[in-house]
Amino acid sequence: MSEKIVKNSKKQNRKSVTCNTIYQFKITLNDITPPIWRRIQVPDTYTFWDLHVAIQDAMGWLDCHLHEFYLRDNDSGRKYSIGMPGEETPPELLDDHEEKIKDHVTQEGQKIEYIYDFGDDWEHEIELEKILAKEDGKTYPNCPDGARACPPEDVGSVPGYEELLEVLKDPQHEEYQEFIDWLGGKFDPEQFDPRKVEFDDPEWRWKQAMDLE
Repeated sequence: MSEKIVKNSKKQNRKSVTCNTIYQFKITLNDITPPIWRRIQVPDTYTFWDLHVAIQDAMGWLDCHLHEFYLRDNDSGRKYSIGMPGEETPPELLDDHEEKIKDHVTQEGQKIEYIYDFGDDWEHEIELEKILAKEDGKTYPNCPDGARACPPEDVGSVPGYEELLEVLKDPQHEEYQEFIDWLGGKFDPEQFDPRKVEFDDPEWRWKQAMDLE
């Protein structure tokens, strides 16, 4: 288990977005039972970077690792990637700060693969559940529903998370206090309240990621 990393605690309020159409996604973390999932509603004008930030905030991740989206071309079946280009990324990788979700995700039921943290490789299935009309007086993005707490960062993927849960069941376990100290306190895997989800301004997060502020 690696040292726990905590994202900058500073928050920047999301800005109002002008749009007429809303995408409702269901995000499910793969290979964990009972499932950890979230439902979010975002403007169709969002880029994949904006969607990434909304996923991070809704799930409870700290956005301190790399990420990538994987999609299939409906015509050719070819799999292609959208993420943050860097020195070690392939040239065919599309820039998630430039690519809009509505240009790639167009049909209800369409699914995207989202991977966060190339060490732990947290794989998420993202399904476009509904394409909705924007409701007056409603703020977007939002998280109307979900279940179970997000795993702690750097816990060691699914096997490490399962080990953590087993240890926490037994306060007499020899590693119990070590895990509690690493977590910084108690951890309830069943706890999730969508009303407590706060969304950052994705453009502010982009500037933070690029060291522009």
